[in-house]
Amino acid sequence: MRLVLDTCVLYPTVMREMLLAAARLGHFQPLWSPRILEEWARAAIKLGPEGEAQARSEIALLRAAWPKAEVSPRDGTEARLWLPDAADVHVLALAVSASADAIVTMNAKDFPRNILAEEGLERLDPDGLLHRCWLEDPDGMAEAAAAVLETANRLAGGGWEMRPLLKKARLPRVAKALSR
Repeated sequence: MRLVLDTCVLYPTVMREMLLAAARLGHFQPLWSPRILEEWARAAIKLGPEGEAQARSEIALLRAAWPKAEVSPRDGTEARLWLPDAADVHVLALAVSASADAIVTMNAKDFPRNILAEEGLERLDPDGLLHRCWLEDPDGMAEAAAAVLETANRLAGGGWEMRPLLKKARLPRVAKALSR
């Protein structure tokens, strides 16, 4: 399954790491564009001057780890498409150009299912996708989540538990599943 990861699911660290862990386990092939990565870097400016630098270094690591994931939309594709928020048309154009199966996003209202269906695409929310991955591979996803938790605790100096970390990352279904 080929999935375009929208900026809003790449920017939050825990969400991104959980999605990429599922991709490493073979649940899907991630896709993004240079523009999506640039939007992530620009969004990180809100965290202060070091936020953008941190994002750009994470993007460099992402590009190195996933060299086939970065794709640009074909010329002219964007011009024939429409979405309620014109600023998101580039994401749809990427999905169409890359023959993706779905767009993973938190922005449901900006990616209406009926418009995506016209292009043979689905819209997936990251929590639902990760929960589905957990249902298919509970042990693999538990190991992946444990690694994400370990990294979060290392970076924060400890204190995180699985369920609160994933709930804060807006992944409540997978948090509940992994806490059983």
